[in-house]
Amino acid sequence: MTTILHTTLPKTIYAIQHLAFEDLGALEDVFYQYGYRVRYFDAGVDDLSAALAYNGLVVILGGPIGVYEQDDYPFLTDEIAGLKQRLADNKPTLGICLGAQLIAYALGAKVYAGHTKEIGWSSLNLSQATHNPLAALGNTAVLHWHGDTFDLPTQAELLASSDLYPHQAFQIGKNILALQFHIEVAEEDLEKWLIGHTCELRKANINIQQLREDNHRYAPELMSKAAEVLGQYISNLQV
Repeated sequence: MTTILHTTLPKTIYAIQHLAFEDLGALEDVFYQYGYRVRYFDAGVDDLSAALAYNGLVVILGGPIGVYEQDDYPFLTDEIAGLKQRLADNKPTLGICLGAQLIAYALGAKVYAGHTKEIGWSSLNLSQATHNPLAALGNTAVLHWHGDTFDLPTQAELLASSDLYPHQAFQIGKNILALQFHIEVAEEDLEKWLIGHTCELRKANINIQQLREDNHRYAPELMSKAAEVLGQYISNLQV
């Protein structure tokens, strides 16, 4: 039996993709278990205006492009403009990796190339934020996969950092949550990432076999903890 966690939240979750295989992954099944449907929008192909104006939950997913590459990828300009309005209206928004960077940028923070690639599994350093929505991730390894980073928006509350980067997650009130790391990658889906990002992995001298082994070691627990984080976030939304 499914249970709707938030009776006033529209029953369809909108997800904006920037790369075909970087989807909701394990979170999609969690949404279904919680009684929600999912609708995808493809950035750069679909008109995102309806998604960004949606009153329900919108999840903005990752991708290999940078927020600052608007000259090469003009759709980013419209996406950011729509996101600025969405955040100003305090509509429920969850950003993952590039999605978190887009949220930070739309809130006026700087997004830029980091000092090193952070690709691999490691635990977070959670902040002392009151009722930290990421509390379930304490001592749990998550998947990091990014080269860019961002400054913390002035109005944001820091939720987590890593040993390499100080800004790994933040929230604005109860409705806006930004995660630089990945909680959505299902164990069985990582191979798609290893294939699709092979050029990045080779250039950064990442040990692909180690990534694969760590995925089998850590992904099952993360999938369980991610469901807790998602449930906590949805339950606290103010809509």
